[in-house]
Amino acid sequence: MRLPQTPERGFSAILVRSATSLVIGVVFLSTIIYGDTLGLAILVAVVATMAASEFYALSRIERRLPNELFGLTAVAIMPFAAASYGSFGLMAVVAGLVVASLLWSLFFRQVRTVDTAITVFGAVYIGFTLSHLVLIRELRSGLVLTLALVMSVWANDIFAYLVGSSLGKHKLAPRISPKKSWEGVAGGTAGTIAVWVILAITTSTGISLRDLVLVSLIASVAAVIGDLAESRIKRDAGAKDSGVTLPGHGGFLDRFDSLIIISMATFYTLALVGVTAGGTL
Repeated sequence: MRLPQTPERGFSAILVRSATSLVIGVVFLSTIIYGDTLGLAILVAVVATMAASEFYALSRIERRLPNELFGLTAVAIMPFAAASYGSFGLMAVVAGLVVASLLWSLFFRQVRTVDTAITVFGAVYIGFTLSHLVLIRELRSGLVLTLALVMSVWANDIFAYLVGSSLGKHKLAPRISPKKSWEGVAGGTAGTIAVWVILAITTSTGISLRDLVLVSLIASVAAVIGDLAESRIKRDAGAKDSGVTLPGHGGFLDRFDSLIIISMATFYTLALVGVTAGGTL
């Protein structure tokens, strides 16, 4: 029988989670505002490498044997390739990883095809996608857009939790993530849209309100996909959290699952509406 949680323990957990969120927020905002693209690349490399390490650890629970040396090396390089050579550099690292993984599979007969696939997928799923945050920083009005992206992820998480916990009745995907509801999705979407609408009203990015609303809608869908994808990975491995590195949040993959997918989705949506590289902000 599970004992009910005491108020003190619950309040203590909230304090720990809030303190961790505050530290993460300060680090991200400071890096984006006061740092350059290289500084952001360093931050992304750390987050992506830690998250990818947790992904590979989860895959080992299912008795998979990915080549973590190849995967984590590629993940660590990707943000710097994006900062130095843009999309071309990012794709070049992915191509190098594919070739290296195939050679690994060819020369070592004990390597299974599924191990090769997981090696590449883990790096692409986390390193490739999250490195688009660096590409966004290089766009016209990149500083403002990067800030808006990160803040929209936080708004999505906060409003999804508040609305879902108070009004959530209709389950989104009960077999994957029983606590998530359609009401929570609606709340998260509203929070995300609000951030991008405020951006359109308060800044001169040169991007129309209509286009920014489109960006926010795509970002909201990406947040749900990222959240559910990570939940599915953990459920398959029989794990509650991806790690224990971040007090109150679990692991890096737990904390940044939405940002991983949103970064890529937002970059290509911005490209679709005509936002190009260049500019000081």
